[in-house]
Amino acid sequence: MPSEIVIKCSKALAEKGWNIAFAESATAGRMSAEFSMTVDSGKVLRGGIVCYQVFVKEQLLKVPYSTIENYTAESAEVTQILAQQVAQFFNSKVTVAITGLTTAGGSETATKPVGTIFFSIITPNENINCQEIFKGSPEEIVLQAIDKTARLIIESITK
Repeated sequence: MPSEIVIKCSKALAEKGWNIAFAESATAGRMSAEFSMTVDSGKVLRGGIVCYQVFVKEQLLKVPYSTIENYTAESAEVTQILAQQVAQFFNSKVTVAITGLTTAGGSETATKPVGTIFFSIITPNENINCQEIFKGSPEEIVLQAIDKTARLIIESITK
């Protein structure tokens, strides 16, 4: 069952007549699934692309190899490109791209530990680019990231 904030976000999008699409790396489709279980899902959810592997980011979503090489696949720079590409692909009013580290073994560093999540959200009101470090299990990190995304969208809608 989706969290209250995801339900609230979906309802707010529906009331605005806006739709939403996702480029999901760290959340691997869970965000689309959470939004699909809201009452307003049929009004708002356009779709999503799971781009967990670098190959998908490069081949399907046209993230330049040089950008991934320079910044890593889990970075603000890559996340912004993913959002731009998915916005065009789905022609969505709101587009969310999310990358990050939910488990060890990726591009984590002392300044980018496991739990670091990058958000890039394009809305008619603004472009939101931020990062946050969450604590917990991989699932807890993913669920916190989904709720943070919903909060950021609601804040943008009410501007």
